[in-house]
Amino acid sequence: MFRLLFHEPRIPPNTGNAIRLAANTGCELHLVEPLGFDLSEPKVKRAGLDYHDMASVTVHSDLFAAWKELAPQRVYAFTAHADTFYTDISYQPGDVLLFGPEPTGLSEAVLADPHVTERVRIPMLPGRRSLNLANAASIVMYEAWRQHGFPGAV
Repeated sequence: MFRLLFHEPRIPPNTGNAIRLAANTGCELHLVEPLGFDLSEPKVKRAGLDYHDMASVTVHSDLFAAWKELAPQRVYAFTAHADTFYTDISYQPGDVLLFGPEPTGLSEAVLADPHVTERVRIPMLPGRRSLNLANAASIVMYEAWRQHGFPGAV
């Protein structure tokens, strides 16, 4: 229903946890190279447990290749430098939820990409830089799924 896009992820367990998120919510996980690890690394496997075969995971050589395959109507780029909260969005099937690499987040060039519909933030207390990537993706994915009544869930 929704598409989660990690741009150049660096930390293997975060991507492993996102694989579990994809398996448990039915979202697609898209990864844009270069990755900071190999998907066969034990840390990715351990974090993803036995969910790897139940998740839709696609690796793209670059952001241009991702856009070409995804042909997105709406892309929400998550950054601490935005005014719109993730709860202010009415998510629609096919939306792309774009998250940047740890620890830097999305670059200004990616945030300025014409595919990006809106910059969005997850609220945090002042003086904090960021949330864990897998946690941030989970917060947003579950909100989007909730808005549609958790289709397919038990």
